[in-house]
Amino acid sequence: MMDWQRLLSSKRFGLEGYYDEKKHERTEYQRDYDRLIFSSPFRRLQNKTQVFPLPGSIFVHNRLTHSLEVASVGRSLGENIGRELRKRHNESEAHFEEIGAIVSAACLAHDLGNPPFGHSGEKAISTFFSEGKGQRLKAEIEQEGGRWADFTCFEGNANAVRLLMHQFRGRRKGGFALTYTTLASIVKYPFSSELSGGKNKFGFFASEEKDYSLIANELGIRCENEKPLKFARHPLAFLVEAADDVCYQIMDIEDAHKLHLISQNKAVELLMGFFDEQSKPQKHETLKLVNDENEQIAYLRSGVIGLLIGECADVFLRNEEDILRGAYTKPLIDNISEYALQAYQSCSSFARRNIYRAKDVLDIELAGHRIIGFLLEKFTDAIQNPSHVYSKLLLERIPEQFDADSPLTYPKIQSVIDYVSGMTDVYALDLYRKITGMGLPAI
Repeated sequence: MMDWQRLLSSKRFGLEGYYDEKKHERTEYQRDYDRLIFSSPFRRLQNKTQVFPLPGSIFVHNRLTHSLEVASVGRSLGENIGRELRKRHNESEAHFEEIGAIVSAACLAHDLGNPPFGHSGEKAISTFFSEGKGQRLKAEIEQEGGRWADFTCFEGNANAVRLLMHQFRGRRKGGFALTYTTLASIVKYPFSSELSGGKNKFGFFASEEKDYSLIANELGIRCENEKPLKFARHPLAFLVEAADDVCYQIMDIEDAHKLHLISQNKAVELLMGFFDEQSKPQKHETLKLVNDENEQIAYLRSGVIGLLIGECADVFLRNEEDILRGAYTKPLIDNISEYALQAYQSCSSFARRNIYRAKDVLDIELAGHRIIGFLLEKFTDAIQNPSHVYSKLLLERIPEQFDADSPLTYPKIQSVIDYVSGMTDVYALDLYRKITGMGLPAI
């Protein structure tokens, strides 16, 4: 069984031999949070699509605002659970009071590896290698011993782990040098792409497998399979996942309402479904006190998020022993009380039918596929033919921090994906236009 004292470690990846004698007002986990907030990859999330096209006159969520809200929910969830675990294990020396800070930091980082254009960006990268012109690279990569599934099942979560841990050129050892516990809490699917079953669900690329294994073993996370590698989840990864599940589902309903994709009555109906019959009359009375429709939805949304935080915390605490044994595998949201689960499923089903298939959302997906596929095609061709005149021009665009001139194909392809996945929507579109000749730099 996993042990809380071992699981909550402030050891920093890449700085294991460093001893800091100074006293800090901030804890190591708060420093993780601050380090992420002030980073360039985090700032770039402000120009990456969450679901809906980036705002014109109406502001909707982007990856940055989504991550901040997930971090807020994750902090509340972690603090609630930390207090209860302290009561249960009052003799333990584990830092239960820090769980809120750990989960909040991990939530900030959970989407850092996502490419531009929302989830369609992940699909665009995967399908370039599984269905598109990237297929030509398969034999060469496999001949070198590279893992082809890392590309055909590209996963933003695994890419976040790489971004945080990999020592890019000119950077310090350990990448962001986050604590072991924060890093492990981000890994939603702690296994190799070889076990993904063709789905975009795995936790680390082959390039980070050894490093993640070091962290997992240090924290005492149970190893379920050696080859291909698979670990149990770090318990706090369930809280990061729950915070994400709560935010994206509920906030998408609010955004859709602001964009007039769903009516006021429908939004109220969906959100009111989370409350039991005892609570509903009071909610309806409060709605009468507010005339602004957006504020009415915001009031209900706030209540739903608070309710779901409590529900998910209860599920975690009820299943603590199974979670520590690695025997619990479902998302916490799947085991909340029946009435709340039915409401959540109703929101999910409605969103799939009426929100995620909306014309503007589909247009972003189509554009994302085209732009990302084109950029991958041009840059992978350039690294394969570096002596060509046009290739030399393209390769000058790839920042020096990426390993584009590696002698092996796998890391060269990774360098292209590192570059493209780190782009904002606007940067990717601008580069696409320039390469195609549809746009020229201002003189």
